Amino acid sequence: MTSAALTPLPSRFWADLSTRDFAALKASGQAEQVVAVLPVAAIEQHGPHLPLSVDATLLQGVIDAALPQLPADLPVLFLPPQNVGLSPEHIRFPGTLTLSPATVIALWTEIGECVARAGIQKLLLFNGHGGQVSVMDIVARELRTRCDLLVYSASWFSLPLPDAVAGQFSAQEHRFGIHAGEIETSMMLYLAPATVRMEQAQNFRSTSQDRSERYAILGNGKSAKLGWQMQDYHPAGAVGDAAAATADKGQAVVDAAAQQLVALLQELQALPLSTLASGPDLV
Repeated sequence: MTSAALTPLPSRFWADLSTRDFAALKASGQAEQVVAVLPVAAIEQHGPHLPLSVDATLLQGVIDAALPQLPADLPVLFLPPQNVGLSPEHIRFPGTLTLSPATVIALWTEIGECVARAGIQKLLLFNGHGGQVSVMDIVARELRTRCDLLVYSASWFSLPLPDAVAGQFSAQEHRFGIHAGEIETSMMLYLAPATVRMEQAQNFRSTSQDRSERYAILGNGKSAKLGWQMQDYHPAGAVGDAAAATADKGQAVVDAAAQQLVALLQELQALPLSTLASGPDLV
């Protein structure tokens, strides 16, 4: 059955709505058409040339670029960003903020439970920090189990980029430049250039590149995963060719990721709630 057209939301931001707005959405049955988005990031070291805010800045930059592109009739609400996340792999670098795994799981799960209580049945966990991808998987399954909430998780860096954008960076950089390398530094040069110290940027070679050349299984990037601290990859706390970064490359990545976020939200909004089965067939 086709849902009735949704009255345009008064804002794209959850906290801007009143409690009566949510009550009206729930009472009308229109809340189930809404997609809530929980942005999750981190405050952690990013080498000698970038600030602690990188993951939060890049995530918000992609969201900000996506907002004007969202169709007016697409019901999406962005929850308050959770900018302190799970960053124990960076804890030996001064300034890093991190919560424990149990705290992060509890925090995001309880926010999701609040979303479900508001009558909204779809949630996107939208992430800016590679170290907490596995935590999103746990939270998504917890919310499916506890609330029958339809939850997807995605990271801005996992969204597909057009060849013209992805091709501006080498295959080696895509694989090994995962933290404060050319891509993240380029994006920061575009979004927050005053915070970037390019005189400190260099080609930070990752030890994972050495393992890829020596070990067929341990180093192939697929078959086995190291339990790591950031200094295990490079003592400066960065990997990738940050010296090759440019603001133009950064803008291309931000704009492309924003377009893909819009497409993702459109698909999630169109996905039927019947995607989740009410129970097993034991007959």
